[in-house]
Amino acid sequence: MEPFNRTLPAVLSSLVRTAPLSPGKVAFVWRAIVGLTMARATSVLLEGDVLLVDASSAWVPAVISATPLILGRLQELLGPDVVRRIQVRRLDS
Repeated sequence: MEPFNRTLPAVLSSLVRTAPLSPGKVAFVWRAIVGLTMARATSVLLEGDVLLVDASSAWVPAVISATPLILGRLQELLGPDVVRRIQVRRLDS
């Protein structure tokens, strides 16, 4: 029997890939990848194949440093061609 923590990502990936691409789907996947704390401190918008991430100045460094990991997970869940780049934007100065 496969452990739950190994089965869940495969099931989630299968369900997410079959659903139509929408802002809600992108937001759901973002929350699943980054966790609730970072998700609350950011907002995301997919424009073409670029994921725009708006974050407060306090969160910008954390998002930027996690970008390679986040991008890889986005590509695993959404497909390799859906998000090719992440652009982090500061909400406040």
